[in-house]
Amino acid sequence: MSKNSYRFIFAGGGTGGHLYPVLAVAQYIRSIKPEAEILFVGAKNKLESRVVPEYGFDFKPIWVSGFSRKLTLNNLLFPLKLIVSIIQSLIINIVFKPRVAIGSGAYVSGPVIWAASVFGAKVILLEQNSYPGVTNRLLEKKAAEIHLTFEESKKYFRDKSILKLTGNPIRINLKLSDKSEMKKYFGLDPSKKVLLVLGGSGGAMSINEVVAGNLRNLTDSGIQIIWQTGQYYFKQYKDMTNSSVKIFSFISDMSAAFSACDVIIARSGATTISEIAYLKLPVVFVPSPNVAANHQYMNAKTLKEAGAAELIEDKNLRDEFFPVINEIIFNEARQEKFKKNISEFAKPLAAKIIAERAINFAGII
Repeated sequence: MSKNSYRFIFAGGGTGGHLYPVLAVAQYIRSIKPEAEILFVGAKNKLESRVVPEYGFDFKPIWVSGFSRKLTLNNLLFPLKLIVSIIQSLIINIVFKPRVAIGSGAYVSGPVIWAASVFGAKVILLEQNSYPGVTNRLLEKKAAEIHLTFEESKKYFRDKSILKLTGNPIRINLKLSDKSEMKKYFGLDPSKKVLLVLGGSGGAMSINEVVAGNLRNLTDSGIQIIWQTGQYYFKQYKDMTNSSVKIFSFISDMSAAFSACDVIIARSGATTISEIAYLKLPVVFVPSPNVAANHQYMNAKTLKEAGAAELIEDKNLRDEFFPVINEIIFNEARQEKFKKNISEFAKPLAAKIIAERAINFAGII
């Protein structure tokens, strides 16, 4: 088999939740088949355009965006962008000739994966959420396999024979290091507790607001903060940085951030849950109220009921944030309980399983 038989095109992005699972699969393919040719396709000005090259993969942009629920200029341009992105995707696939196309359900994966299927590529879809997105449901007929994170997703797909409950792929370079050393790495005091604040790659307004409003309470209690504001909020909060508060638009080295923290507060998207479960970390989830079928709340509720995490609803965040964080971060027994129980939700072999299936498909076409 010549090395050109192993050509894989990936499409997914817009957010870390859609990007990092496909990156994890690509990393695993590269580790098994170093000769594989791997191409990512995504939006020009989104997270993937910056992160994919950092991981050493080729990247091509297309002119695509999602459809907003509000009346915006982007919505007026949507039909034109869709046509252009389909043409671009067809050209990219004609030139690259992928054997397998892997999509994670983001809007960018629609035209790319469809175009790949037109030219005979085997299609693998990844569905991270309990309630599948529109793109994956539209692409179902083109898929050879759909790999799920949640059992509940099965009822939304027609062809049960192609569904695999595999779990959400985890980046292979994600690992924990010495906590004290990583606190020093961030310029923090190793003897003090650290709260890691995550609102996703774009940021979470409600989480940012409550952290900003409680900085004095937190630092007066001896709590230090590593705070990822998200790109849309960084300018608003960056001047609050001090010796105890380290603020970032985006944290590239999540292994370092996870290693340095004692407790995390985060949205409860599937990728965040998978990574935290894999690393066995104590977390307080604040589900986003702005997602389809309220799936983040259902994710977090399942974990809370299993004694694997704490849950604060977004509407209660202002009142509950500081009392909950202050109690958990100094309660070692509760943290250990969370760590033990959340590890039961980890599926560390997901990336390996999907990568092996993709390689198998590439080899038999």
